[in-house]
Amino acid sequence: MKRYPEIKISNVGQSVLPEQAERAAALIREAEFILIGAGAGVSAAAGLTYSGARFTDNFGEFIEKYGAMYMTDMYSAGFYPFPTQEAKWGYWSKHSMINRFLPPALPLYRQICELVKGKNYFVLTTNVDHQFQKAGFCEERIFATQGDYGNIQCERGCHPQVYDAEDLFSRMDEARQECLIPSRLVPKCPVCGGNMTMHLRCDQYFVEDDNWHEAAGRYNDFLKGMENRKGVLLELGVGFNTPTIIRYPFERMVCENQNLSQIGRAHV
Repeated sequence: MKRYPEIKISNVGQSVLPEQAERAAALIREAEFILIGAGAGVSAAAGLTYSGARFTDNFGEFIEKYGAMYMTDMYSAGFYPFPTQEAKWGYWSKHSMINRFLPPALPLYRQICELVKGKNYFVLTTNVDHQFQKAGFCEERIFATQGDYGNIQCERGCHPQVYDAEDLFSRMDEARQECLIPSRLVPKCPVCGGNMTMHLRCDQYFVEDDNWHEAAGRYNDFLKGMENRKGVLLELGVGFNTPTIIRYPFERMVCENQNLSQIGRAHV
């Protein structure tokens, strides 16, 4: 089984040798199946950075209110113990608008879409920013395992349903003053009457609704279809935050199936 050096998609931040790019292109051209595994690094490379100027320019009032010690970046800020629901949704509505609803389909995601155009592909991603859908990837070929910045759920997961929050977040964003939203906009669970939260996998209450399970089923069907067929695992921006979702399974698949090749990370 051939092992190739690390291949980087353009704009990810490292140079690509011509021979590496050609090897990657040849593998993709010849592949019967392409499985994309995408983590936070690809969105950061595309421009959705969570720190630096993009954070300070958009969240200056939050940094001033809650302190630079705690508000160091958008990721860490999400774990801040906001004292009220008005404060929590003041932050999360802004976060969702900045990272989910306002950005268009970014060029890097469009490039990846063009790369697999006409191929039998599937996307497994831990990203929750909806960029694959915006870039033109088929909704039925995406499994976003960790949720979506555009949805909310019961904080205690009392029922297996998530709710589209685009309109709500837009109204929160317009009404927010001094980092707080009006109490009238604080969402409550329609079943138990309790608090709502973002649909993000952060504890045991994460809701796996019908859409989630259907996407998981399509992913499993795709894996079965790859058995004994020539395929490529295209790993993009994957680190060690949640390695059991993409990193380790991809390694296992490549080791167990000689018909698979992996692009995106070197293996010894």
